[in-house]
Amino acid sequence: MSKGTVNKVMLIGRLGADPEVRYVPSGSAVANFNLATNRSFKDKEGKLQEQTDWHRIVAWSRLAEFAKQYLRKGMRVYIEGRLQYRDWQDKDGGKRNATDIVANDIQMLESGAKGAVGPAPDVPDIPEDTGGGAEDDSVPF
Repeated sequence: MSKGTVNKVMLIGRLGADPEVRYVPSGSAVANFNLATNRSFKDKEGKLQEQTDWHRIVAWSRLAEFAKQYLRKGMRVYIEGRLQYRDWQDKDGGKRNATDIVANDIQMLESGAKGAVGPAPDVPDIPEDTGGGAEDDSVPF
């Protein structure tokens, strides 16, 4: 972490689908999945409304393998990570962008969704060479 800045996201939500896992040329696994979070609010007329937000999650290396093995559609999970913004040009020359949550911790908050059983296993720390970058846990003040 750079001194005096923070880029941290914490989410609790449900998986919209099973994680999709692929392997980059170096052999590292990368998992992508969407996580739904909900919030309730009252509109101008005082009616209770519910809104669902979808978040694109990216997990690398051993965390990606964990996602592949244990996470299933509908499971409630805790995700901790950082925001990452990407820009690119599509094949038609249009500018595209995306906001991802790069996970550095995933915890299952329940078991039993689509065959997952037993307590959540411990996930070891991700090595720094998996796209996460070096982080300094010291507090800047």
